Amino acid sequence: MAEIDLIQSRKERLLALRKKGIEPFSRSVVPQDMARDLKEKYQEGRSVSVAGRITAWRGHGKVVFFDVRDSSDRIQIYVRKNDVGDAVWDLLGLLDIGDIVWVKGRLFVTKTGEITIGLEEIKLLTKSIRPLPEKWHGLKDVEVRFRQRYLDLIANPENREVFVKRARIISSIRRFLDERGYLEVETPMLHPIPGGAAGRPFVTHHNAYDIDLYLRIAPELYLKRLLVGGFDRIYEINRSFRNEGVSTRHNPEFTMLEVYTAYMDYEGVMRLTEEMLYYVVKEVNGSAVVEYQGQQIDFTPPWDRISFAQAVKDRFDINPDDPTEVMIQKLPKRGIGNLDTSRLSRSQVVKLVEDLLDIEKQRKPVFFTDYFSILCPLACLKKDNPSLAERFELFIGGMELANAYSELTDPEDQLVRFEEEVRQNNAPTENIDYDFVTALEYGMPPAGGLGVGIDRLAMILTNRPSIREVILFPLLKPERESV
Repeated sequence: MAEIDLIQSRKERLLALRKKGIEPFSRSVVPQDMARDLKEKYQEGRSVSVAGRITAWRGHGKVVFFDVRDSSDRIQIYVRKNDVGDAVWDLLGLLDIGDIVWVKGRLFVTKTGEITIGLEEIKLLTKSIRPLPEKWHGLKDVEVRFRQRYLDLIANPENREVFVKRARIISSIRRFLDERGYLEVETPMLHPIPGGAAGRPFVTHHNAYDIDLYLRIAPELYLKRLLVGGFDRIYEINRSFRNEGVSTRHNPEFTMLEVYTAYMDYEGVMRLTEEMLYYVVKEVNGSAVVEYQGQQIDFTPPWDRISFAQAVKDRFDINPDDPTEVMIQKLPKRGIGNLDTSRLSRSQVVKLVEDLLDIEKQRKPVFFTDYFSILCPLACLKKDNPSLAERFELFIGGMELANAYSELTDPEDQLVRFEEEVRQNNAPTENIDYDFVTALEYGMPPAGGLGVGIDRLAMILTNRPSIREVILFPLLKPERESV
């Protein structure tokens, strides 16, 4: 039967329900039990009630079996006409797979050994007008799964567990930081100046002030203002936005953890990162060893440290103080395609080098240190080598997960670097956050900052290959082009 016919058939049953005086969209009824608890703590003959969606139906004359799934598990319901009477039996005849019901009855075990509720009472809570997709059990169509996530969550309970685990990841991060005296704060999502990280912003307009604003690329500059204001340990689990490409590791809207600690340098932040992620992994997965895409990754500290500058030297013979044209000459031809390197700024060349440097998959997380200072406009430089910054990036399973550095606190140096960044990128001077420089002039304590990609961490701890698998509603191309 075509879907339109199935919908019409369900609408007819909805009308029949109303004619019988049965409200097909009832007020809330609170169930006293959850399916999983009934299975784990089974008590023969106990009176119970559950509420959930009908997911299967098996009729045998005057006997019906159907399954109800709540947020915890599925449980079987048994109905015999002689036990419930005509009114209940007639109601059952107007129900469909997908309807949400409340049922009450007593527990028993069938001859096949399945824990079951012998139905005594039933109430329709919500009539499902649309039938679930054909072969909805184990729905595999990726486009449907992401575009209609509600169907994915109904059809694939294991995917629901991905988002339960994601929530536990965030809860355990909060618990770790709260117990160590960090304060969770909130900073603006609408910024008058796009800053805090490299990236193309989304632009919007505020009518009352008649000004353009930008969805935040990163909260960094606002969080460091709070360090100036006297908060020594702060963090924000924030939504940030970058108007750039979409891939298995990138979504235009993403979740970041940013942590700032006064009187700590990037070495201290490395130790903090090890401790925090080790704690989170054990809390969420129950073990320090995680399987990600066929690879066993051990989060037990200490983790390896590798010099980015030395790796680039060994691979491409590029030095951090090489002029732009020398770097370009040393770039491998393979990997840059038809790119017009003559138009690249020095920082863009170094970023290209970073992208070409394949980060091998390691059995443990690995810190890459000694980043070229040209890539780090907000970081302190190394005293013994100003061409390198006190910065690290954390890679896990070949994927960048975190970025951190010793924060620059010198306002004059910061302004010079902002101006240089504007020149390198041919950006307007309006992109310089002069108020942040003013804040630094009042004095910011030495500090270490850390950014962790929550979506990518969820990918690793749930063993999912794509960022879309761990974001409930990822951004998708419109289903139909407008005409």
